[in-house]
Amino acid sequence: MKSEALDDLIVGESRVLTDAQVTSLWGGIDPQFSPDNAVAAVQSALPQEKYEQLFPCRNGTKEWHKIAAELPNYNRDQTDYYSYQNLIAAVTDVANIKYKLEYRQDDTQNSRVFRFDKKTKTETLIYQNDNFSTPSNRAVPIRSKTVDFGSFIKEGSELKRKCELAAFLANISHETGIDMSRFAGGSQVWGLYWNEEIPYINTTTVNYAEAHDNYPPVAGKSYHGRGPIQLSWNYNYGLISAIIYGSKDKLLQQPELIVNDGKLGFMTAILFWMTPQPPKPSAHDVLVGNWEPSESEISKGLTQAGFGITIMIINGSLEGNLDESDRRINSRIGYYRKITTQMGISIAGEKLNTVGMSPF
Repeated sequence: MKSEALDDLIVGESRVLTDAQVTSLWGGIDPQFSPDNAVAAVQSALPQEKYEQLFPCRNGTKEWHKIAAELPNYNRDQTDYYSYQNLIAAVTDVANIKYKLEYRQDDTQNSRVFRFDKKTKTETLIYQNDNFSTPSNRAVPIRSKTVDFGSFIKEGSELKRKCELAAFLANISHETGIDMSRFAGGSQVWGLYWNEEIPYINTTTVNYAEAHDNYPPVAGKSYHGRGPIQLSWNYNYGLISAIIYGSKDKLLQQPELIVNDGKLGFMTAILFWMTPQPPKPSAHDVLVGNWEPSESEISKGLTQAGFGITIMIINGSLEGNLDESDRRINSRIGYYRKITTQMGISIAGEKLNTVGMSPF
């Protein structure tokens, strides 16, 4: 069944597929990317004991409470937001989802996005550009990219899998970390300390909301950084909500849910990590060998797959062409070195900084 047969679908509409349709439209359901196998891959790459050694002061732990009680923005009721159990639960849930981006040839912005629930075999159209199915565009070939979120830490060699998990954890550690040297007697830097952008904690300030045809902000709601990846802007909340729930409205209407639920927080971070946003590839694809730089990317210095490229994907407009003398680059790389050392893997020869790189 060709994708063109779906041109009359309405955004938000779902249908249950036959096994033949699952194969023709989604490439089937690969058992190696099942929830159980996805979880086993994470547990093998970084067991719970080593994870907890890396993040002893993660948000809501006993050690966190000891520190946070003396600092601003303390929440005495905070539970272990970044627990290993929440990470595993998030991996379990995202592994049941596949994602497909389709776009008209040579126009990545003229696109539509589908979500597929592997357990129920239900396909949902979650986004479509207004021009995608106009009469003039129906004759333009469709290009597509399908992502099985069960492939998180499941593709490539054992070394690539461990490097991917380390890079993921290093980047979210930077986004959520705290430098205790700013406080009297402090000298440690800890990742996964915050789960919300600091200036917005316990405030009613509204920010990161802008007009958007497909993911409009809800009046009075702020879409500032929340969760491990510090998900920001209403269009990102809307897309991630649609991937998780099949509806953009859940997180557009209740963005605060991400702060209240550690499993959901980890889900938003994994999905952001795994989802390509043309012209940028996903961080996952870059690290596991699914990405080959185009001529345009080569001209921008985006050639060597490694940790530095993940920085460009996440924040290249602000952190491009920088070495470790930059505080942010130093922080990200510092976490990456620490985590890979804990995993017992070598990153010798890998390009870690963004020197020579321009945004995608």
